[in-house]
Amino acid sequence: MRRTPGLRREELATLAGVSIDYYARLERGKETRPSPAVIDALARALKLDEEEHEHLRELAVRAARYASEPPQAPSRTVRPHIRILLDTLRPSPAYVVSRNFDMLAWNPGGLALYAGLDDWPVKQRNLARYLFLHPAARELFPDWENLVRTCVARLRAVAGADPDAPDLVAIVGELLLKSPDFARLWERYEVTGRKKTLKTFRHPTVGTLALMGQSMPLEGSPGHRLSVYVAEPATPDHDAMLLLDMTAPAPSASKTAAPAEPAESRREE
Repeated sequence: MRRTPGLRREELATLAGVSIDYYARLERGKETRPSPAVIDALARALKLDEEEHEHLRELAVRAARYASEPPQAPSRTVRPHIRILLDTLRPSPAYVVSRNFDMLAWNPGGLALYAGLDDWPVKQRNLARYLFLHPAARELFPDWENLVRTCVARLRAVAGADPDAPDLVAIVGELLLKSPDFARLWERYEVTGRKKTLKTFRHPTVGTLALMGQSMPLEGSPGHRLSVYVAEPATPDHDAMLLLDMTAPAPSASKTAAPAEPAESRREE
């Protein structure tokens, strides 16, 4: 929690107006119900910006809830109508990711956009793993450094709310061991990143293209996000996007990472 340089536990407790013992219990996770006033005081003492302040509030709310109700592991199931949606979005590249950046479903362009990702087995297709460990990632993204900072900040924020979750522990642990760049960024404790709407890809198949991206949570699927990339019609970027969709291998049912929703569940809706 303490990111302000040179600020000791005793100094932070004093600045926030709480006892050292109380603050120590907060750091160790023994105190799970700090009041909004304490959260706000800690944010001021730590000099958090508004986004970081809001993240601290969310952590406090979740800690209080999880103290009495342990969290369930998020489902990896992708509903059939989401798969239909992905196909109807063509030629725009689109895919669904879990909270730890596992790719759960995609249309042809959505997978082909990340050059070389289809070389990996389905269960290894994770965008954080790709950014740090795939040899093609740095060449694909001219803005690689900013992308990985945003990726790590997102993982840090999600892991902070559910630090013992196996899906988060697995990917964070793997990247800490295998990527010095990830380890360096992880130690910054950043929970916000500058995510750009316009993203440039230096793609080995279709050349350089700049696409506008949008990511949104999927209703009824906690932790799942749909990402879609688009380009202005009648532009070279749009032509490259069309070519990417046309040349990408069509996904087969046997190559789907996440299971479809059982028929019994669909009938109950």
